[in-house]
Amino acid sequence: MSTAQPLNVGLLGLGVVGSAVAAGLLEGRGNLAGDGARPLVLKRALVRDAKKKRPVRLPARTLTTDPSAVLDDPDIDIIVEVMGGEQPACDYIARAIRSGKHVVTANKEVLCKRGDELLPMAERHGVRLLHEASVGGGIPIIGPLSSDLLANRISSIRAIINGTTNYILTKMAREGASFDDVLREAQKLGYAEADPSADVEGWDAAYKIAVLARVAFGASVPLDRVYREGIVSLQAQEFRYAATLGYTIKLLAAARRAGDGLLVRVHPALIPSDVPMAKVDGVLNVVEVEGDLVGPLWFQGRGAGPQATASAVFGDLLRIARGAEIRPHARTGRRGDKVKLAPMANHECKYYFRLVCKDRPGVLARIAGVLGRSKISIASVIQMDADAEKGEADLVIMTHPSLERSVQRAMKEISELPVVARVAAVLRVEGY
Repeated sequence: MSTAQPLNVGLLGLGVVGSAVAAGLLEGRGNLAGDGARPLVLKRALVRDAKKKRPVRLPARTLTTDPSAVLDDPDIDIIVEVMGGEQPACDYIARAIRSGKHVVTANKEVLCKRGDELLPMAERHGVRLLHEASVGGGIPIIGPLSSDLLANRISSIRAIINGTTNYILTKMAREGASFDDVLREAQKLGYAEADPSADVEGWDAAYKIAVLARVAFGASVPLDRVYREGIVSLQAQEFRYAATLGYTIKLLAAARRAGDGLLVRVHPALIPSDVPMAKVDGVLNVVEVEGDLVGPLWFQGRGAGPQATASAVFGDLLRIARGAEIRPHARTGRRGDKVKLAPMANHECKYYFRLVCKDRPGVLARIAGVLGRSKISIASVIQMDADAEKGEADLVIMTHPSLERSVQRAMKEISELPVVARVAAVLRVEGY
């Protein structure tokens, strides 16, 4: 047991993650930093309802409904924010920093939207703002990017960083089920929220890839500069057809250098079935990083859940416990790495199109003419399911690498052809 003066912790939020952190502190996980480190002691916990039953029993007078009892207590050294949401969490974090307190947060929304303000603020006040738990749950990724890999020029990050959508897509691929059916099942199992829009519309992944881009590339990435598509429009046919072609479908979050810019994007993508990314199933997360010195690195594990997230929170807490007296500055980016953001229109990759067409001669010629005028080269064409009653058939086209701007222009023109009932799917194919 360390004889050093303890570091008092104030906890903002006592939900499933906050309860796991509180339980860990009570169990003595705050004493694991090693010789010379200061032990961590839970002093106060901010809650909405002090009478609510919780999975962890705290000492008397630990709970409070008054933010000032935590944020303005001069004896509290570290604030752990696990409330979620932008407000009031952002104001509480800023208030703690201005009071000279270190902050550990799991809040990807705050880091995405307000990190450019809060990280320099922490640096000015000589405290740490650590956020390992904001991306990837228990997967260590912020730490390696901000320390171990500093000598590398990172060229790309590709990730599956939302467990809810990965669970849904895995079930759709394996069982041929519809999106709505799998979503309802995920909600019953607790993998999806009652309002799943943050997950299924890609917002959660967008927050996280913006946070990773700041750490890896030193880039300020406003949320509206992250290209974002969710998974709500995916149909069961896409998974069956993709498998026939040798692919699976994942919600991919990526940040990649594109010429002299950085392209940050979140969207469903066809992943070749024989690469490791295609085999990351269920609620697992993965982050793939490529550096010029180290080459490709692979970080995989539990991307959510109270225990996994608490693991990351404790990693940050114990880092502070080992060196709080030094009060090192927060890192705001990678030194000497000036990056501008590239538009999605510049993205180039192979594409998968599913067109519901009239089942008659000459259809392909009309479609090929549009693609040819847009400088989109066809790699393969397969007629899949046909509906004899409607006189329609699914036409699946795979292209050679093409520009996003050309594809969008061509799809608009194709959708207006009288021989095309509808453009059912346009999916990007991730290259490996």
